[in-house]
Amino acid sequence: MAIEVRIPTILRQYTDGAKAVEGSGDTLAALFADLETRHTGIEARIIDADNGAKLRRFVNVYLNDEDVRFLDGISTKVSDGDSVTILPAVAGG
Repeated sequence: MAIEVRIPTILRQYTDGAKAVEGSGDTLAALFADLETRHTGIEARIIDADNGAKLRRFVNVYLNDEDVRFLDGISTKVSDGDSVTILPAVAGG
């Protein structure tokens, strides 16, 4: 079993249009690094390496419907069968 990662429309250019992809890792950081090996460029759109390897300010990530900012951020532990949802913040008026 793997971890399902739901991809928002704006990032599907990195997944050849796939709405969801599978990955593996024991933390979100490891999961995103694993995704990067098959979907080049996606990790840089999620993680701000220049800011201490944290989630980008306007990207929300949910682990099984729980906001990871209230858990351990990208250090949050993940397991096979988990579901990760990436949601960019939307602004406008």
